[in-house]
Amino acid sequence: MEISPPYHNTRPEGELLPQEAAAFGMLESLGIEYDRVTSDPADNMEKCAAVSAVLGMPICKNLFLCNRQKTQFYLLAMGPDKPFHTKDLSHQIGSARLSFAPEESLWEFLHCTPGSATVLGLMNDTDHRVQLLMEREVYEAPYFSCHPCICTSSLKIRTQDLLEKFLPRTGHSPIVVDL
Repeated sequence: MEISPPYHNTRPEGELLPQEAAAFGMLESLGIEYDRVTSDPADNMEKCAAVSAVLGMPICKNLFLCNRQKTQFYLLAMGPDKPFHTKDLSHQIGSARLSFAPEESLWEFLHCTPGSATVLGLMNDTDHRVQLLMEREVYEAPYFSCHPCICTSSLKIRTQDLLEKFLPRTGHSPIVVDL
């Protein structure tokens, strides 16, 4: 897998997909600094591990979930090695049993494709249909790593910037969960 060296506050060269350009535009407009690497598609956790080594931190596992009725949607940001038990998480957030949400909903709400789900996609959720869930260790870590709505780039940003600049701009507040 090819991975670039880290670049500081520099978007990828060339034409970007609209959702990727929007993610970088949002970070820049909010004054959020980031380190970025470009790679072959890092669309699973094994590939993300190689990218993590270059970024110097683990990339979050982001799961796009919904309740059984598909009326409540959640984006879960968790550590890459944490086990995920739907029953335990469902109980913590008071939801009917959770499952993976349909790909069409991932695109409709976050403008992300499978393998690219990211907290940065919340900028596209203007109707606030998606609730952000953050695993406690991810929430308390000094840095947060994710894709900019496409899995060929990966970013490292300060968690404080995510919580205090990005999420307030999108109108989303995280629910901290223990996994």
